[in-house]
Amino acid sequence: MAERRRSEKPKERQAAAEGLAVAALGFIAAEPERLGRFLALSGIGPDSIRAAARESQFLAGVLDHITSDERLLLAFAAENDIDPEAVMRARDALAGPDWERDTP
Repeated sequence: MAERRRSEKPKERQAAAEGLAVAALGFIAAEPERLGRFLALSGIGPDSIRAAARESQFLAGVLDHITSDERLLLAFAAENDIDPEAVMRARDALAGPDWERDTP
């Protein structure tokens, strides 16, 4: 039973991160200027967003986009009444933490 509980926690974390990313996508899409910038930077067409939103890596990219612009991140966090760090944690849950190469 303990094994099952441990395996559910990452699944719950993943589901929560995906939910936050979907909310972030909605936040981006709510304003034409934000959406236009996102589409231009991501290279995705407006007709492909719905299908792409089913993919964790695309959702991680949405959170990458939000976190790459401090004003956008703070606006999203304020609108959703969440800590901006929660967005970073959700991004890490979807894509894994940033990798830093050890250099000799």
